[in-house]
Amino acid sequence: MPSDATPSTENQPAPLSVPSALARLAGIGVVILCVVGGFLYLGGWFSPHELTPARFVNGFQQVFGIHSGFRRNHAKGMCITGYFDSNGEGARLSKAVVFKPGRVPVIGRVSLPGGNPYVSDTPASVRGMGLAFTPANGEEWRTAMVDIPAFAVRTAQGFYDQLLASKPDPTTGKPDPDKLKTFFADHPESARALTIIKAKPFSSGFDNSTFNGLNAFRFVNAAGTSTPVRWSLVPVDAFKPEDQAQSANPDKNYLFDDFIARIHSAPVQWRLILTVGQPGDPTDDATIPWPEDREHVDAGTLIIDQVEAEAPGNCRDINFDPLVLPAGIAPSDDPLLSARSAVYSQSFTRRAGEKKEPSAITPSDVRK
Repeated sequence: MPSDATPSTENQPAPLSVPSALARLAGIGVVILCVVGGFLYLGGWFSPHELTPARFVNGFQQVFGIHSGFRRNHAKGMCITGYFDSNGEGARLSKAVVFKPGRVPVIGRVSLPGGNPYVSDTPASVRGMGLAFTPANGEEWRTAMVDIPAFAVRTAQGFYDQLLASKPDPTTGKPDPDKLKTFFADHPESARALTIIKAKPFSSGFDNSTFNGLNAFRFVNAAGTSTPVRWSLVPVDAFKPEDQAQSANPDKNYLFDDFIARIHSAPVQWRLILTVGQPGDPTDDATIPWPEDREHVDAGTLIIDQVEAEAPGNCRDINFDPLVLPAGIAPSDDPLLSARSAVYSQSFTRRAGEKKEPSAITPSDVRK
């Protein structure tokens, strides 16, 4: 009988032969190569010309540079908070809890496009609004909207091509006209959309801008009926075009500062309008608005009553991914939705690990 000091070898595996050991090492090597290859594939190393999320975000950095800790697009922004008062009218289209009668907290962000967080406000600055609706059941509805009536591009490739074509020439500070001409020749849908966008005048500020979701979604109600829907936030404040005094304002943050002053005077409200699509309305092309005579459902009122600078734990750390949806809202066949989601995620991952620099917008500095 073996003693404690002399362990038995009866149950120990027999030593591997040299061929078996080599086979095992080869197997381990294959596994490691597969893992490394997977990372290289996801990083686009095997297809450097394929438009991956990483390459897309690289394009933003190529055009605007890298601004540590900021979003690669819509970098200039400010946090907003408030609530959504649902009137229950949206419930016949969607079973989402947010459309039941009642109040839902909202956190959001208003912004300007581009990757420069310190860019000056201008009369023709496209304005953005990201929102996260957070009902009590734990679901979230996130959306990112802009104040133009149509997307300028139909696909991710079109967006990327437009991004590079719009890069300012170092000698003039403006985009190269020849590159823009080539872009629009290659993307006639963008030329058509630009005509629609230019036909709608810009308002004087964030508070009287209409923000449009632009992409189509599928609303699913309690009976399982699926309906194509687009949505807009229509301001309660009357539309006012930007005047020359605003354009001449030396304050490079005048759009944000005016909005801060407006909220300091009283909450700002928008009506959430759902536009119901009909058979034949495109759901996969955000460059084409639906006809004006489509049914519009007033689903309730968004009330924004607070503003604050971007900081840890507030809107700064939210990725307004358009595919974060509650039960009752589903993606359509629009290819931009998955592309936006993937690129937003790439941008979020990069900035999450970077040192955070102060935002250009400080609401506490604006006089009440």
